[in-house]
Amino acid sequence: MALADNTGCAKPSEDFPFPEIIELNVGGQVYITRHPTLVSVPGSLLWEMFTQKNVRSLARDSKGRFFVDRDGFLFRYILDYMRDQQLVLPDHFPERSRLQREAEYFMLPELVKMLAPKFSKQNSLGDDPCQSDPEELSPSADATRNLTSASAMLPSTVAGGPGGAIAAGVGAAGTDIRRAGFITIGYRGTYTLGRDSQTDAKFRRVARIMVCGKTSLAKEVFGDTLNESRDPDRPPERYTSRYYLKFTFLEQAFDKLADAGFHMVACNSTGTCAFAHDQTDDRIWTSYTEYVFYRE
Repeated sequence: MALADNTGCAKPSEDFPFPEIIELNVGGQVYITRHPTLVSVPGSLLWEMFTQKNVRSLARDSKGRFFVDRDGFLFRYILDYMRDQQLVLPDHFPERSRLQREAEYFMLPELVKMLAPKFSKQNSLGDDPCQSDPEELSPSADATRNLTSASAMLPSTVAGGPGGAIAAGVGAAGTDIRRAGFITIGYRGTYTLGRDSQTDAKFRRVARIMVCGKTSLAKEVFGDTLNESRDPDRPPERYTSRYYLKFTFLEQAFDKLADAGFHMVACNSTGTCAFAHDQTDDRIWTSYTEYVFYRE
């Protein structure tokens, strides 16, 4: 006598073409979830995709998983919202505007409303197309703007005139007006290491040095060597984590920070290891390191 199937996972049929457990490939990131979760918001894009009868019309990857060509990292928050219609983001989440765009694509109007920027009299976040962590203006922002305006009114000949040189960041009375603050720089590096000897290590050049901190401090220290293309027109009293340097030498970054009066106060690093090839014992090490600098 045949036993009843008690696996708990419904098999595809003509009336119900999708299995209970569905694997998704979203931008290269694999997600596994239940079919009821994907159709929990009627009218959404996922609801339209996974309620149709023609399963063959949906794109699949080489392993048969349903493929969605969107941001794989941000989709985790879309999926969390589909589970219970609530939005929970990490502290200081820097991708809010991009997540709102993903919510619009997946046709989730309530989530779009939750992610919409809040306007205030002091600052309009909607005018900032590439924002990092939203924060209030510094209490000394007005004083800084006044100081910057006063410096701009000084004749250009005074800075380079004989006997009357005024160094950058120094007032007319000889008082150092450089502001205190933190700057964090980080980089990701990889290298391949053989099994027997470290002399066989093959290092790769650092691809990019990231800069995090207040915009005004970053521009003061790094000047025209700072690439602002990922966060253009950032107000001077706001913070960003999207700047990076045009050069790839850590020592050059350290020299510039030291010349500006900064001192390293902390650093941390994480590393992971994977085999380079199945046929060899060579391993690829990937590390991410951050250095924190402070100026009093």
